[in-house]
Amino acid sequence: MALAHHRDEKLRFEQQVLNAEQDLLPFIQPYFHPSPLRRVLEIGCGEGGVLKPFLQRGCRAVGVELVAYRLQLAKSFLKDYLDNKQLELYCEDIYQVEPQNLGSEAFHLILLKDVIEHIPDQERLLGWLKQFLHPEGLVFIGFPPWYMPHGGHQQICEHKWLSLWPYLHLLPGRLYPSVLKWCGEQESTIQELMQVKSTGISIERLERIIRRQGYRIMRKQLYLINPIYRYKFGLRPVRQLPVIRSIPYVRDFVTTCAYYLLQPMPSQP
Repeated sequence: MALAHHRDEKLRFEQQVLNAEQDLLPFIQPYFHPSPLRRVLEIGCGEGGVLKPFLQRGCRAVGVELVAYRLQLAKSFLKDYLDNKQLELYCEDIYQVEPQNLGSEAFHLILLKDVIEHIPDQERLLGWLKQFLHPEGLVFIGFPPWYMPHGGHQQICEHKWLSLWPYLHLLPGRLYPSVLKWCGEQESTIQELMQVKSTGISIERLERIIRRQGYRIMRKQLYLINPIYRYKFGLRPVRQLPVIRSIPYVRDFVTTCAYYLLQPMPSQP
């Protein structure tokens, strides 16, 4: 029972646009004002919906996406911005991209929206991104913490009760794929879910990486109800309760989304 937005690329794109317009932009705007003077990079841009509100405000943008068919959709949905040279799209692994391959100017904002939980070696990633950033540049990270009810992305399962079963992804490594296979999930789905299991990231682990890689947290928001659920399920976003967000590890199990805005700290002389 994969959800509608997993089957309908246009719907998924529109949900990305709405989420960026109504939630992501307000979160970053105290520190970042979109304009033609700003350059934005999105890693894992998918169909390109997150970039559209930035493009509408005049930003120059680059999207990097590893999955070729999703990038082709982005080229279709954002054709006008590609034609006027405001947008560039690349089918690449970010670890294989050098800053000069994406133009001569550094980026004022790097977006990682629902993608860090799919990228191997997140510590390396946050270090790698610094070379793409303007000296006053920012990094936005939005992700579902690994231990939350559907942190393993099991909602992509075709089997109805598997897609709805909370915390299914926390089954032990060998048992998890066996359950998926026994229920008739396709091998490609099982492989995707096991990949997420290998790269899923918790709030605590991300914050350790942030500290070790020399970033400061400019802004942070944890959500009991993910803002994008407004468009997927008709649920109003709910910020995490203060008492819960203050308890490490416990908060991971009941936080469906975390937003972070980061800036590298100045190098010590």
